[in-house]
Order: sequence, then C-alpha cells, then structure tokens
Amino acid sequence: MPYTLVSFHAHPDDEALLTAGTLARAAAEGHRVVLVVATAGGSGLASAAMLAGCDLTERRWAELLRSAAVLGCARVECLGYDDSGMTEAPSGAERAFARQDVDEAAARLADILREERADVLTIYDPVGGYGHPDHVQVHHVGMRAATMAGTAVVLEATVDRSRLQRALRIIHYLPGIPTDFAPARLAGAYTAPDALTHRVDVRRYVRQKRAAMAAHVSQTSADSGLRTLTVLLRIPRPVFRWVLGREWYVEYGRTPTEPLLDNIFASLADTPDHTIIDMTNNYAHQSEDAVGT
Repeated sequence: MPYTLVSFHAHPDDEALLTAGTLARAAAEGHRVVLVVATAGGSGLASAAMLAGCDLTERRWAELLRSAAVLGCARVECLGYDDSGMTEAPSGAERAFARQDVDEAAARLADILREERADVLTIYDPVGGYGHPDHVQVHHVGMRAATMAGTAVVLEATVDRSRLQRALRIIHYLPGIPTDFAPARLAGAYTAPDALTHRVDVRRYVRQKRAAMAAHVSQTSADSGLRTLTVLLRIPRPVFRWVLGREWYVEYGRTPTEPLLDNIFASLADTPDHTIIDMTNNYAHQSEDAVGT
C-alpha cells in the first residue's frame, strides 16, 4: 500500500547527498514524497562569479525545485529560517536555524507532518553527520516534531562509517580529487556499522541521484578548492554507482538486525493497520537529552 514519506533537511543540496536515491525509489514505487528544508541555504559557499547579479537564496530554492522534480517529490516546503553557516552563527543572526527554539521550529514541521499524515520522517543522526550546526538541529527538531505529530517511523539518514572510509580510500586516488578528501578527515563522522538498521539499495536510481546533485549548480562552484558536489560529480559513473548506490539509516527504536533492512517502510508493512508501538515519550526524552548536551 502507498505511504507518505517526509524528508527533512537543513539546506538545498542536502537531500541530494544523503537521501536522493531513497526519495526517487519511494516515488517510483508509488509513495508520496514530501521534501522539507529548514533554510534556503543563503550562507552556502559559491564563487564570486556565481553570486554576481543574483540572490543566492532564490537561486538555491530554484535549484532545490529542479532536484525535487527529478526525484519525483510531490511537495516542497521551506520552514523559512536562515542558514547558520558551518561555524557558529554570529550573535545578530536571530533567524539562524541552529539558534531557534526546538519546540517552536518543531511545531512548524509537525504541522506539515499532520497535513500529510506522514508515515515516515527522515532526519539526520544526532551529530548531524559531520557536525554542521544546522544538521544537528535537524535531528533535534525532527525528533520533537515526530512526537508532536505522532509520526510512526523516524529514520536518521546517515552513512556507514566503515564503507565511507573505504570509498574515500578509492576516491582519494582518482585524478583531480583534492587531498582533503583523505579518509582521516571523516574518521569519526556519521554512524558505526553496528548501529545501522537500513541499507537501502538505490542503484536503479543513481541516474536520478546524480541529476539531483547536478541541479545544485551554485554549490559546485568555489573561488578556491573543490566542493563536495563537484568531487562526487567527477566520479566515473561505474564508481559512482558503487560508492553512492546504497543509502543508510538508523530507525529510532528499532534493534539492528542482519541482514539490514532494504525497505524504509518495513515497520509499517509488518504492523497490521498501521498500529505502531507508541514511542512518542521516548522521542521526547531523547530530544530533550540531546538538546541538553
């Protein structure tokens, strides 16, 4: 039966990096896919030539819409906060997403979850993958919103840390790949393999995933160095399929098993009449504990 998936991200292009294959697969299989971003990415890096004569926020929103169309998303929403940037937002940045009250921001997301009668929500892992303040806030806000809306399944989009290290060792030696893509750079990022619950096979959808990445043209430009998207789009297609043909999740409240699940809707499909164990109090406790750290 068809379900509704809401995928929550910090900025335009994040959806392409971590969840694009999953979104494309869900849409192709007949499920409703809704994409929500907290910000329009106004602090994203871009070259001076790219920024000349344009508003970066407007440009990135247009790029997000193109990406969403490629992936088959039925609805795209922005919560309207400001991009906090990688370092801590300056004191005057009152609308920076990382500085927002979790409950206030979660209420906005919860409204969308209720409107959509969302079955599944994707967020990020507790450390935001690689530590971006807005990504960490996505975790807190998403967990709280799931509590408010009673969303049955929460999936933390992440990466298998061990597989990431293997991929970086291969990519690192390809022509034109910068030295800062060395494995040691992300040695503690994302999630250890024994904590993962899902390994979603998206190899049939790597064309859409690559096109979603390519839609974010502004984030492939830089005045110095290479951007992550640029590096990934330079990977030869067979290697791209191997490196990015699977996407990884931790389902909150589910004990990891072997083999890992391939179906993000497995908990719903295995439970009659959509009756899922009520974990909203656990959501609340985890969210509160995380915010307090």
